[in-house]
Amino acid sequence: MTTAAEQRQGRARLALSEVDPLFLAILVLATIGLLLAGYLTYEHYAGLKGLLCLGGHAGHSSCETVQSSTWSKLAGIPVAVLGLAGYFVILVSLAIRGEIGRAIGFMTALTGFGFSLYLTYREAFSIHAYCEWCLGSAAVMTILMILTGIRFLRADPLA
Repeated sequence: MTTAAEQRQGRARLALSEVDPLFLAILVLATIGLLLAGYLTYEHYAGLKGLLCLGGHAGHSSCETVQSSTWSKLAGIPVAVLGLAGYFVILVSLAIRGEIGRAIGFMTALTGFGFSLYLTYREAFSIHAYCEWCLGSAAVMTILMILTGIRFLRADPLA
């Protein structure tokens, strides 16, 4: 005879084994991206000077150089806030069943990837400094673009 606790544990194991690894990978990476963009947003609004940035550039941290550049805002909105919104939309898209949710996730990640590519180009050829946090976010968005693309093309009606 099994106890109620053992039955709950068994159901929890069964539920966890039924989680799609692709779904889980997107969930984890979008959460990491949300944390990265959240840190960059906090740093921007708190006026911090790249406390956790290793690079240096002309007496300033490279993150400060990047975050204070003319390319750090789009229409007056810090790009970190745009990243925060993008990662949030990707997370929300996981809760939307069917093709619409998959399409929203993929299109958001694709747009984020393109924008990250542009910003990395600006870091290399206009700013001449690199922010490790920004590059980390760009790497996460690149992987998310691939994974959400696979999820979209897989076209599983239940996912």
